[in-house]
Amino acid sequence: MHVSARSLCLVAAIAFSSTSVSSQQIADRIFLGGPIVTMNDEGPSAEAVAVKDGRILAVGSLSDLSAYQGDGTETFDLNGRAMLPGFVDSHGHVVMGGLQALSANLLAPPDGDVVDIASLQSTLSNWAAENAEAVEQVKMIVGFGYDNAQLKELRHPTRQELDMVSQDLPVIIIHQSGHLGVANSKALELAGITATSEAPPGGVIQRDEAGEPNGVLEEYAFFSVLVPMLGNLGEKGLAAFAKAGTELWAKFGYTTGQEGRSSGEIVEVLRKVAAEEGLPIDVVAFPDVLEAREFIRENTSADYENRVRVGGCKLTIDGSPQGFTALRDRPYYNPVGNYAAGYAGYAAITMEQLQDAVNWCYENGFQILVHSNGEGASDMLIAALEEAQIKYGDPGNRPVLIHGQFLREDQVASFKRLGVFPSLFPMHTFYWGDWHRDHTVGPVNADNISPTGWLRERDMMFGTHHDAPVAFPDSMRVLAATVTRRTRSGDILGPHQRVDVMTALKAMTIWPAWQHFEENEKGSIEVGKVADFVILSDDPTTVDPETLAELKVLVTVKGDEVVYEAEEGVREGKVRFSPFSSDPVIAHLFLHAVYQGMKVESPWLTNGVSGGE
Repeated sequence: MHVSARSLCLVAAIAFSSTSVSSQQIADRIFLGGPIVTMNDEGPSAEAVAVKDGRILAVGSLSDLSAYQGDGTETFDLNGRAMLPGFVDSHGHVVMGGLQALSANLLAPPDGDVVDIASLQSTLSNWAAENAEAVEQVKMIVGFGYDNAQLKELRHPTRQELDMVSQDLPVIIIHQSGHLGVANSKALELAGITATSEAPPGGVIQRDEAGEPNGVLEEYAFFSVLVPMLGNLGEKGLAAFAKAGTELWAKFGYTTGQEGRSSGEIVEVLRKVAAEEGLPIDVVAFPDVLEAREFIRENTSADYENRVRVGGCKLTIDGSPQGFTALRDRPYYNPVGNYAAGYAGYAAITMEQLQDAVNWCYENGFQILVHSNGEGASDMLIAALEEAQIKYGDPGNRPVLIHGQFLREDQVASFKRLGVFPSLFPMHTFYWGDWHRDHTVGPVNADNISPTGWLRERDMMFGTHHDAPVAFPDSMRVLAATVTRRTRSGDILGPHQRVDVMTALKAMTIWPAWQHFEENEKGSIEVGKVADFVILSDDPTTVDPETLAELKVLVTVKGDEVVYEAEEGVREGKVRFSPFSSDPVIAHLFLHAVYQGMKVESPWLTNGVSGGE
């Protein structure tokens, strides 16, 4: 385990003392040989860490740890690389992250190669050719992650353009936000969507000038097509998603993942995979409070079983800011598409539904995570929380705001007053910052998206997230975006909202551990905590902040077990993880389940809102 001649010298350095210790004090392993960033303010750095039985036994200098060196102690030489606490996922969808790993990659650079509609078409066609056996068997083509804001044409593809990939097979592509997508003519036919179809509540069927569906489906209209497909993957298909998603999280240094809008069925699949195959990381699930109250009541626990637990409730108020479906308190600045004058987005649930859900969680003491992107949605949330606290007081349930992309400063103050933990999405500054500046909120308000600076001015803790599969779960991109707020074009969006590297690291470690009620177990390298570590190619606290996104996750350690190790000298710049290429059985399962799922309803479908950003 990285034992080298250099390691032996370091071992000698800590073993200079002949102190006799009991077997209870002898470490199983000692990590040394590189900078160790503990995230513990009382001792922010260390030379070595001793681990026993999966927990941290000692943290300190080489001489301090000499007392824990025994004949059976292994040495893990960092070889100059930096070690930090394992990252804690403040918000993501680890099971649906499997979708990102098990479909055609339509992401824009730097995570993919799609830059225009032609490259999107060729990516889909190439993926179908590479997986010809599976596609032929199940007759379906699926792609994930296109972003109209990054396409040269600055628009969604049409059904006719997807027909150029295939006229005989259904083709479905999913927007990076997860809140909308495009279906080709065959897919629309199989879904029963025609010129006479009415859009469902909370959804939009976009149409061309002749009134025919153009293939673009928003919110509930999209979920009524997509979610039944994915919701009926079956146990084996969902298990493949769960395994692929957790492995993807581990690849980026996450030792705790989140299933941020779950269901009872998804939790049971996670439990089954964890029991039979094992999961590389912990997963905290938050089932939808509008769907699964009894399941939440019976299963919420502070304790993991085989690395899986239910943490509380999830609720979604509105949609995607970059997709113009988030509920604002004013019109969108310059929306791209066929929008009426004064269009400000829409809520996916009523105020009555919101209040009832928040009240139920407060009455029962359950934590609630609430997806709220637009200012209008956050106004609704603040009102509901105020009412619940008047009625039930503060049950100590640490309510969480998810995203809060377009917050006003007065709303930040309200969330502090109400004891809300903000889990923000600073990666928007990189992926969609230019789009927000030019189209969603305009140049003035774009400076205040993901307002981490306002939070720190009020001494508030916060978490930062990737919301994968909305964005790729690249921890270093999360870190870089939070610190630099640099957009794809090189603009710095809101310099006053930037924070320093240590603050940004806390938002990925100790603060989201607090969010999950796990601050005594995780989030920092301290005696007694779980031995969850991530080893990076360099120390993020000493490198040029403009290079943070270039740091590599080299090793992920969960409970003193290496669960991910990068190939020597390899840093993949784009998404290349695809079990399809190596396991056609999984490919067949996935595609067959998707195709068959078009004919049935999904237990995931609620009020037209997905778990994504």
